[in-house]
Amino acid sequence: MTIHPIRVFAGGLAVALAAAASHPAHGEALATSPVAASTAPGAASFEAVVEALRQTIVAAQVSGSVTEIRVRPGDTVRAGQALVRIDARAAEQAASASDAQVLAAQASLEVARQDYERKQQLLAKKYISQAAFERAQAQFKATQAQVSAQLAQAGAAHTQSGFYLVQAPYGGVVAEVPVAIGDMAMPGKPLVSLYDPAALRVTASVPQSAVPAALVTKDVKVEIPGLPADRQWLDPVKVQVLPTVDPATHTLEVRMDLPRNASGISPGMFARAWLPAQSTPSNASPGVAGGRAMTRLFVPTKAIVRRGELTALYVVDEGGRPILRQVRLGERANDSIEVLSGVNAGENVALDPQAAARLR
Repeated sequence: MTIHPIRVFAGGLAVALAAAASHPAHGEALATSPVAASTAPGAASFEAVVEALRQTIVAAQVSGSVTEIRVRPGDTVRAGQALVRIDARAAEQAASASDAQVLAAQASLEVARQDYERKQQLLAKKYISQAAFERAQAQFKATQAQVSAQLAQAGAAHTQSGFYLVQAPYGGVVAEVPVAIGDMAMPGKPLVSLYDPAALRVTASVPQSAVPAALVTKDVKVEIPGLPADRQWLDPVKVQVLPTVDPATHTLEVRMDLPRNASGISPGMFARAWLPAQSTPSNASPGVAGGRAMTRLFVPTKAIVRRGELTALYVVDEGGRPILRQVRLGERANDSIEVLSGVNAGENVALDPQAAARLR
């Protein structure tokens, strides 16, 4: 029997795994390793969800019929890109009428200006009274004010007509388009939902007793089970614990900002937040090291079998027969990985899953 030492580091604790050859079957020697146990402080996992730091529901500001939809769910848009167009014919006519009123007011202002300048010259030659000059001056200033008012009204009309073309407030991904062409848009009615995929976070509700007094970002990990195995574990760039406690559930909300531009992640995905263990929380996941003296189990990473959504390993019984057993994995530590459920300490696991499959 050949002994192959394998050293695993978990939470600063070195765990030695001895790999031994099991009973030969069909002329082959199946290399195995016992499930190693450790009482090092562990981590507790809590169900969480992925959220977008910037997620916006773009709503209508005016009333009208939807005449054009330029995006579909999943499209990537840039800031200022047109999303939806609403029938703006009435607003455009109102803007044109305001422009015409501005031209009329400017013409009146030109007449008043010329009259004011003439009266000013006549007053200098003592041909008119001071009162006549002051009336011309007042008329000129009143016409100036009318032009300013008409310009402001025309600007408001053009701004109003711009509301009929709905644009993206920032670059992002379209999540939902809950309207169709012909629908009636009303102020406040959602037209497009979009989010910024570059800035995401994971939010979890954690019992008060499970949140450390000083939560350090480097001690927190995020797991996204829906991603491929090599990308499931992420280190958050920032961790925030909201100061208020939910009076109904007595939980704190913990927010973990993910690295920017993390691929394959979208809002709504299921996640797990792994925090340093304090005490065994009531809603911690089964098999998680939720207490300081709780036993943690480790196996070599190469013993893990992944087939689609199945995560398993081969447990070798006393007779040397490998049995495929589904497991739930925890944090990875160098060449070993924590097993949260599915095996017991001291059981032997096959180091070569393909050879174990042939010997079944």
